[in-house]
Amino acid sequence: MYSLAGKRVWVAGHRGMVGSAIIRALADKDCEILTVNRGEVDLRDARAVGDWMAATRPHAVFLAAAKVGGILANDTAPVDFLVENLQIETAIFAGAHATDVEKLLFLGSSCIYPKLAEQPLREEALLTGPLEPTNEWYAIAKIAGIKMAQAYRRQFGRDYISAMPTNLYGPGDNYDLASSHVMPALIRKVDAAKRSGSPVVVWGTGTPRREFLYVDDCAAACLHMIQHYSGDMHLNIGVGEDISILDLTRLVMDVIGYDGPIEHDKSKPDGTPRKLMDVSRLAEQGWRAKTSLRDGIVEAYKSYLAAEIRNKN
Repeated sequence: MYSLAGKRVWVAGHRGMVGSAIIRALADKDCEILTVNRGEVDLRDARAVGDWMAATRPHAVFLAAAKVGGILANDTAPVDFLVENLQIETAIFAGAHATDVEKLLFLGSSCIYPKLAEQPLREEALLTGPLEPTNEWYAIAKIAGIKMAQAYRRQFGRDYISAMPTNLYGPGDNYDLASSHVMPALIRKVDAAKRSGSPVVVWGTGTPRREFLYVDDCAAACLHMIQHYSGDMHLNIGVGEDISILDLTRLVMDVIGYDGPIEHDKSKPDGTPRKLMDVSRLAEQGWRAKTSLRDGIVEAYKSYLAAEIRNKN
């Protein structure tokens, strides 16, 4: 077991949805939490990152910093998603090695797996087929992060590990319809439709199936991994159950309390037909998700409404 007690722990990307959830999860771990704002250190700048790490000397790092977005954002800005994520990963891995960080956990994404990989997605499916074209640039950057962790482990004996969460949602999510993922986009669209009495528009056919993990469960899994896991293989983080986009829409509508019509915009892409994670490896390590999908959506909607109030004020 790797104990976090008494350690300096850097959460890179602490203002993001996952990073802020990790901060919450660390609150009772008797450790010193390190964060740095974008205005102080540009995480794409390897020299700036290295200098900051040399000054702060973290013992452990959660690498949750990334440029993220939904299908539309990925498809229209491939250079940004590829280059910026590679820059962040390279800078932080190099800084961790130079400052003798004891343990590092890199957070990837389920989009690393081939578009038509056998379901549920096992860790061994990595690099066995073509990626989903709409987000392959982001996926390639995340695959590079996994390989960086493995390379530093192999060449220098560093205890760097990787976690691959499924689709996440919850407090701190991005609700901008131009760049958000499916869950926050649905929450915002259903809330707006309820207020105006208009139809809820679903992208594509609604048949693709997705798995959703409440972000605080993801944070708990990351803490479990950094304390209990040390291995070359990345581990999937998920719930092991999926739902169609159409059924998810109906569930979000039920939670928000709207029974209006649903329309399909079939000019928009479906994306990968199905993404369900095999989470047996993490279960063998002693961790399983606790938050049901309905309960998670209830909490996510509360956080969305609270954010709306803050923005208006």
